[in-house]
Amino acid sequence: MTNITFEDIQAAAVQSQEHILRTPCFPAARLSELTGANVILKLENLQHTGAFKVRGALIKLLSLANDTRCKGVIAASAGNHAQGVGYFARHLGIPATIVMPKNTPFTKIARTEALGAKIVLEGDDFIQARDHAQMLSEKHGYCFVHPYDDSKVIAGQGTIGLEMLEDQPHLDCIIASIGGGGLISGIGIAAKHMKPEIEIYGVQAETYPSMYDAFHKTTSNAEFGQTIADGIAVKTPSPTTQAIIENVVDDIFTVSEIQIEKALQKYLELKRLVVEGAGAAPLAALLANKEKFAGKTVGLVVSGGNIDSRMLSTLLMRGLAREGRLVSLRISIQDMPGALAKVSKIIGNTGANIIEVHHQRLFSDIPLKQTEMDVAVETLDKEHVEDLVNVLCLAGFETRVLSATSN
Repeated sequence: MTNITFEDIQAAAVQSQEHILRTPCFPAARLSELTGANVILKLENLQHTGAFKVRGALIKLLSLANDTRCKGVIAASAGNHAQGVGYFARHLGIPATIVMPKNTPFTKIARTEALGAKIVLEGDDFIQARDHAQMLSEKHGYCFVHPYDDSKVIAGQGTIGLEMLEDQPHLDCIIASIGGGGLISGIGIAAKHMKPEIEIYGVQAETYPSMYDAFHKTTSNAEFGQTIADGIAVKTPSPTTQAIIENVVDDIFTVSEIQIEKALQKYLELKRLVVEGAGAAPLAALLANKEKFAGKTVGLVVSGGNIDSRMLSTLLMRGLAREGRLVSLRISIQDMPGALAKVSKIIGNTGANIIEVHHQRLFSDIPLKQTEMDVAVETLDKEHVEDLVNVLCLAGFETRVLSATSN
């Protein structure tokens, strides 16, 4: 196991106290009611650049000698690590180069460039971008800043665990996401030193269960597909963090994409918090394991809030549809004046609200003097949808549901 100590994390806390936000760590009553645990949130989504990554980046950059700083640093990332390195490289006057995969969304490129970093687009995924960054590091003498496999970075991330137990010493458990493992490694070292009996749990996306498999000595046969938790989409566990995790982590869970989506929706609706997929995974794990944590005081590390606005919009609409609060109905009516008005009145009388109407006259197999219309409707819940369909059918308008009202 690498020689990262609690004293290293304490030193990192002292070094970073004038540069890093001490993010809130407070109870979440609505989430406690929902889960049966006493939920405490550590809101790293409110950190500089919107994620915890600046902590480790700062400690690594502060450790560099002057001649190394002058040559510059390089990192590989398409997200939070890139912005963390860029943010404090500019702050400390260190030239920074960030290698990103070619398919990185423009918004992430623009945000990192705005921090003063030079962007290089190379490779189809993180591994290829990382390999190119390491090649440039050797070629130009840049210092390569690894996102998690680095003792200084891990010590920086560990300051989160130190803050959590200083602010909430009664914590029984902490749940944190695992990508490469730097975050939970640092938290685990700090928390277990301060309170040896505390339980530390990790969570990964089902599509990227690399550390889960290493910890449990299993093979999940994951296909490494698309995930909303792209911040923890790491294919291969780090030997450094794996060794630490085996020593300080009590268990690791995996959660599905739908579970992460639902957790994101809960943060938005119950706490008005914008959280990215990786940041919502701990709540997803808590919701999926309520019995295990019932009655315990559980700290959830909300590791970041950098979610794409289009993805956030889609997420909200999918959540409404899943709960039966937004539904698309296909209604058969006579193609004559006044028919639409009758349907609209029936829908309104049930307390539903019409969002959009689209007629299907041409691409349909119904009789010529009839038409079908697709109506997007806001409703209260699934029971309300069923009542609405029944009322329309009883009034002579054949109606069926087109969009998601199921889980």
